[in-house]
Amino acid sequence: MANQGTTREATKLLIVDDLAENLRALNAVIRADDRVVYQATSGEEALALLLEHDFALAILDVQMPGMDGFELAELMRGTDKTRHIPIVFVSAAGKELNYAFKGYETGAVDFLYKPLDPDAVRSKVNVFVDLHCQRMEIRRRVEEQQATMNELRAAQEEMRYALRMRDEFMSMVAHELRTPLNTLFLETQMRKMQLDRGNLEAFGPEQLAGMVARDGRQIQAMIRLIDDMLDVSRIRSGVLSIRPCSTELRNILQRLTSDLARQAADAGTTFELDAPEAVQGCWDEFRIEQVIVNLLTNGLRYGGGKPVQVRLTATEAEARIDVIDQGPGIAEDMQQRIFLPYERGQGNGVPSGLGLGLYISRQLAEAHQGTLTVHSKPGEGSVFTLTLPRGETAEA
Repeated sequence: MANQGTTREATKLLIVDDLAENLRALNAVIRADDRVVYQATSGEEALALLLEHDFALAILDVQMPGMDGFELAELMRGTDKTRHIPIVFVSAAGKELNYAFKGYETGAVDFLYKPLDPDAVRSKVNVFVDLHCQRMEIRRRVEEQQATMNELRAAQEEMRYALRMRDEFMSMVAHELRTPLNTLFLETQMRKMQLDRGNLEAFGPEQLAGMVARDGRQIQAMIRLIDDMLDVSRIRSGVLSIRPCSTELRNILQRLTSDLARQAADAGTTFELDAPEAVQGCWDEFRIEQVIVNLLTNGLRYGGGKPVQVRLTATEAEARIDVIDQGPGIAEDMQQRIFLPYERGQGNGVPSGLGLGLYISRQLAEAHQGTLTVHSKPGEGSVFTLTLPRGETAEA
């Protein structure tokens, strides 16, 4: 049992004696406000306490029925948790029995004979308490230093990761911008060659319309890349805003699946839209379109050339859009990583972009107080689900 009124950080002492009056007397001598004294009347009871607590000192009576003090000391020295605890033996036997020699053999740091000198006992206990406190302080400082080193290593690793991501990002930007720029450059070179040859037939109405369309696609690709980078910058600086207004989702889905039908055909697939009813709500139409386009293009990119299903459902409280592909699926450990910036997958030969689409899309969903989640298993395709509350949405 322990003295009352102790604090959590108090030094713990153990006294073991089969006589209650001896325990009370010894407890009165060594107790202090910054200590908690545990008492045991047998070796077995003492062992239970030793395995539960970290003691600064154990004072053991030598002569006890059952397990005596020497046997208890041998068990303590044989156990990792208790072998470091200093042991002081107490005995009422005469010095002629040479118990002290045996006590030191079992690892004792001191041997006291009864009747005890209170001042001497108090002084010895103070020494061991001070030593214990010093050891604890050293251990605390070592742990703090270790924690600091761990933090430094983590910071260094984070810095290395950030530098690696920066370099990879710059490489991705260069690669993704080079593709449309190269196409535009080749187009201009071809047109210049035709002009140098005086071949004006190459610039008839039909040919010009094709040139304008191709140029427009390449310019839009570069604009999307730049917009994505600007959105990431706005998100990280906390200035991304949404402008909610009355918005209808079925019309948006019909229009976007129609606009992306050519891209779907190029990927060898189609969209299957299931939107039986109009769904009205208060959302930023431009930003919602941005999210939906990202989900639709991802479905084409990773859908394995199979139809991509788009389903719109709603309750009074919220609207839900599911984009379902039949691709290879996503491993569980990747399902949260794909929403991090610059995480890209490999999909169907379609350019992977900067790996920002899902990151931006989730941020936009959350700006509407909604969610963007994925449910997937390898080999079973993926379901991306956008949920949006239908009530008033505050500007973020």
